[in-house]
Amino acid sequence: MRETGILMPVSSLPSHTGVGELGKETEKFIGYLSASGVKIWQILPLNPVGYGNSPYQPYSSCAGDEIYISLEKLWEQKLLKELPVSELAGSTRVQYEQVRTWKETYLREAFQAFIEKGLDQTEEYQTFAAQKWVQEYGLFRAFKKANGGLCWNDWKPEHKNWPEHKTEVAKAVREEADYQIFLQYLFYCQWMEMKNAANANGIRIMGDVPFYVGVDSVDVWAGKKNFLLDTDGRPIFIAGVPPDYFSATGQRWGNPIYDWEYLKKQNYQFWVDRIGYSSRLFDIIRIDHFRGFDAYYAIPASAETAKEGTWEAGPGLDFFRAVEKVVGQRPIIAENLGFLTPSVHQLLKNTGYPGMKVLEFAFDSRDGGGRTYQPHNYPTNCVAYVGTHDNDTALGWISTASPEDVALAREYLHLDSIEGENWGMMRAIWSSTADYAIVQMQDLLGLSSEGRINTPSTLGGNWQWRALPGFDSPALAKRLLRQMKLYERLPQERKGEKS
Repeated sequence: MRETGILMPVSSLPSHTGVGELGKETEKFIGYLSASGVKIWQILPLNPVGYGNSPYQPYSSCAGDEIYISLEKLWEQKLLKELPVSELAGSTRVQYEQVRTWKETYLREAFQAFIEKGLDQTEEYQTFAAQKWVQEYGLFRAFKKANGGLCWNDWKPEHKNWPEHKTEVAKAVREEADYQIFLQYLFYCQWMEMKNAANANGIRIMGDVPFYVGVDSVDVWAGKKNFLLDTDGRPIFIAGVPPDYFSATGQRWGNPIYDWEYLKKQNYQFWVDRIGYSSRLFDIIRIDHFRGFDAYYAIPASAETAKEGTWEAGPGLDFFRAVEKVVGQRPIIAENLGFLTPSVHQLLKNTGYPGMKVLEFAFDSRDGGGRTYQPHNYPTNCVAYVGTHDNDTALGWISTASPEDVALAREYLHLDSIEGENWGMMRAIWSSTADYAIVQMQDLLGLSSEGRINTPSTLGGNWQWRALPGFDSPALAKRLLRQMKLYERLPQERKGEKS
């Protein structure tokens, strides 16, 4: 089935609070997708962000970031006395710390109302709160607060080593943990309500599962044996990639490296739990950094750049077979960008997962991907993009790439100002044989580099772009729907209906 998706981070949606929420604007966006003939909404990881506000450095693999909780829905549930409206509502950039500080007052107010109404005693709430990951996450956040926000490996010994000894915790810590559990319950309820609404409109959610987790995370704190750490809980090796298109010195991500030998002995339980829970939240799972399952890049933690790293063998096909045995076969997309060895290609073929093709790489001499990313070479079983969250927008790429590269793209794609060069680049992937074609919302809006989500190997200014109210206009939906009909990306069009 030929389908189209839109990549739009939840954080980028308009709201009254300065960041996208699981509220009315989300519901409106689902309506826009349905009217456009789009069947897939791709998002970025929803986990609580840590260092640099990156969703790829989360505090937890399972938890959702409380920043996305809709205050409007809490007001409608009478958990808030008034409908809050922030002075940051109209900001075109997410100011994470300011938004968190402002929202926390109302979230704690909602928690008190929740307790006073006795809603914490319901069977539904008690069942959710009893989950192992929920309890661990609540305590992790409470301990983190009690230790001044420090990374867990710098906490007091009784907090640092709690997963191994499970000592009694102070009353204040327990109360804070209960508050964090409440937030997770709110997030889960609001998320599932949104997901059900999307599914009812024929929209599937593509979620993003990062390959690595952040060192300052409940995953590492509560599962130290799953990672290569020293006796003090600090990474021996960290993740990253060697020099490439994005960086001349490589990328030093800082995530701890998995102890794959130990994980194998445990039947990859850590990953079984991650993918199993993600399958409840998402209809399609995109696994970031797929090549890490074939070979991963390990950088000594003491190294200043990624140049000193080495490639090490990953778990390979054995991993996927072990996970599938428990959670079953799930719709999975493999992020297979960057320099790929024959063994990575073979692993992808053996799994049967669709890989990714990025149109910008087809013409950019800085990348070297060349013709493998040109649409006439796309296999059917792939996901085609103009660019991902790590790339510039279509118009941004045109304005920053070399004149020779841009000239080649214009010749190959027949770009012109009448259609719009951004629309010409999107047309190329819609008209390709790729089963899935996904575009960034910013490209539909015709934004240049001001709409870029992330610039790899940089800190600050990333993950902040927001759309303005009215961005998802009926006129834009109508134009997009016409493209879906032209290129037979509507399910009914495959039945012989005329466009």
